Amino acid sequence: MTQWNETELDGIGTAEELDLASERADGSLREPVTMWVVRAGDHLYVRSVKGTEGPWYRGTRSRQQGRVEAGGVRKDVTFHEAVPGEYADVDAAYRAKYGHYTSIVEHVLTERARAATLRLEPR
Repeated sequence: MTQWNETELDGIGTAEELDLASERADGSLREPVTMWVVRAGDHLYVRSVKGTEGPWYRGTRSRQQGRVEAGGVRKDVTFHEAVPGEYADVDAAYRAKYGHYTSIVEHVLTERARAATLRLEPR
């Protein structure tokens, strides 16, 4: 398994937003969606506020890979469903990074959003 290097982790992890383009079944990329991204340890995560029914999240399920771009880093990735044991660290990362958006950050801390937590792994 390929791992992120520190430059990539810092670049993406400190970026305010990330553009995520998932691959269609035919291998072409969908239009990118802009979202929040957090770093927890040596991993990067995104969540769907609309849970597993969110359109962009459903798009990640066809091939479970795509491309992300943020903080000067562009990388092909695979999308891995996070396990419940990762949720607390991801929650803390969202609170720390986006807590100043008090009326918005709570939307990524719901059970519905937690169920749609994806760990981004470089390819």
